[in-house]
Amino acid sequence: MANNQKEKKVLIRIENLKQYFPLKKASLRAEQLFVRANDDVTLDIYEGETLGLVGESGCGKSTLGRTLLQIYTQTDGRTIYYGRKLDEIAPKYVMDILNNLPAVKKDYIEATAKYEAAQKEFNTVPDGSDEKYTLMNELRVLKKEANDHFINMVQLIGGFYLSEDLNAVSKVFIKEHQAELEARKVKNKIQDLEIKIEEKSGKMKLKGATEADVKAKLASSYENLKALKKELEGLEKKVAAVVSEIEAMKKPFLGNPEFEKLEKYRDKGVDLAKLTTNEMKLIRKDLQLIFQDPYSSLNPRMTVGQIISEGLHTHKMFPKHGSKTQDYVLETMDKCGLAKYFVHRYPHQFSGGQRQRIGIARSVALKPKFIVCDEAVSALDVSIQSQVINLLEDLKEEENLTYLFISHDLSVIKYISDRVGVMYLGNIVELTTTEELYSRPMHPYTEALMVAIPTTDVDVVKKDYVLEGDIPSPIRPPSGCKFHTRCRYATDICKKVIPEFEEARPGHFVACHHKLNQ
Repeated sequence: MANNQKEKKVLIRIENLKQYFPLKKASLRAEQLFVRANDDVTLDIYEGETLGLVGESGCGKSTLGRTLLQIYTQTDGRTIYYGRKLDEIAPKYVMDILNNLPAVKKDYIEATAKYEAAQKEFNTVPDGSDEKYTLMNELRVLKKEANDHFINMVQLIGGFYLSEDLNAVSKVFIKEHQAELEARKVKNKIQDLEIKIEEKSGKMKLKGATEADVKAKLASSYENLKALKKELEGLEKKVAAVVSEIEAMKKPFLGNPEFEKLEKYRDKGVDLAKLTTNEMKLIRKDLQLIFQDPYSSLNPRMTVGQIISEGLHTHKMFPKHGSKTQDYVLETMDKCGLAKYFVHRYPHQFSGGQRQRIGIARSVALKPKFIVCDEAVSALDVSIQSQVINLLEDLKEEENLTYLFISHDLSVIKYISDRVGVMYLGNIVELTTTEELYSRPMHPYTEALMVAIPTTDVDVVKKDYVLEGDIPSPIRPPSGCKFHTRCRYATDICKKVIPEFEEARPGHFVACHHKLNQ
């Protein structure tokens, strides 16, 4: 990666993400077919950036956005979210891995042995043969399998992977996880009780009760709250004690470079793909979506105020009764360019641009860290598009938001994005900064998209290159490089070997056997 990217904090790390949708079988004996909407997508999304995602219709852009948010159940791969710490969520999958550390290590060793054996065989096979090409694809699969087992372990236990007694390591980390889980449950109880107290207090004050009356009526609730906070304090000390115990376990490994190397893998990222439905609810407010259609995405039976406040109540950010909610809703509407007197109006009373602002307000009201903008301006007039894009840019700066901006319009992508990913038939084929991509496209598909951009600049010389044909079926995609059926640079290797997604220049990643503009 480029140096400036290394300095940025990763918010979401996607590794080998797959999203397959099963098709209905014609008969019980028929082969089960899948729509391979996303196929081995790997990329990092940095905090505070706008990552543009571009490609032809049907390439899997919207599916990727919804899969990141876990609206679709992820078929395979890892989606690591760093906006929350692992100990805040204390998910079940952590316990599953910790309980089986020796078995996971054994699986990793066996998978590595298979990869090394295949590598030796590969080195003995003549170049250019069909067997060589087959082994190249097989090596990729085996390498990924071994890496999955390895990462699942070292993300949780780091350098302790080197320990001779993984059962002892497992016991200590399980103790830490259980203490974190207990603390999380108490935190949830405190949050629920605080909301209930605020709601009851608001109702009583509306009926004319004084502050003294409220305190007297809710005395038992305040006592319960105080007891829960004291319990949480004790649990947090328990967690700290286990953390100290883990630190003490490092002493035998001090000065061991391999241990230090493995410790760098240990982090507190949360794998969204492995969370249960209830665990995902704890993070849902952080990850929001702005829909393409500003008409069907709003409930016609709810007012603007109700639409924006619905999520606030669901995620217990504000009580259902009280002036705080309305004040916050009005403040959010103002930020999004909506007049405050719109608060009691219904969606049918607004234009398309205003409706999209309502959708944006609904998302940003939850104070998210990441928003998927799924063709958020494509349904709007060009004049309105620029206003909405400028609004998104302003909100990004004010709220420190991170966007995945999905569009088929390369001109819009160029204007709003810090980096751009080019997608073709479920794969990211090129990824780099906006400036680098538009000045030095390396993938033939990107080149073809660039040529298709309309321009009135007479000094721009258009290449005689028209991208012909339709995107192949994602059910049975072409072998090797999926783009070879439409690529004018394709050779025999393109038809047989899947190209590696690799860094061709600093910060410029591309999956192609015949890279352009190197």
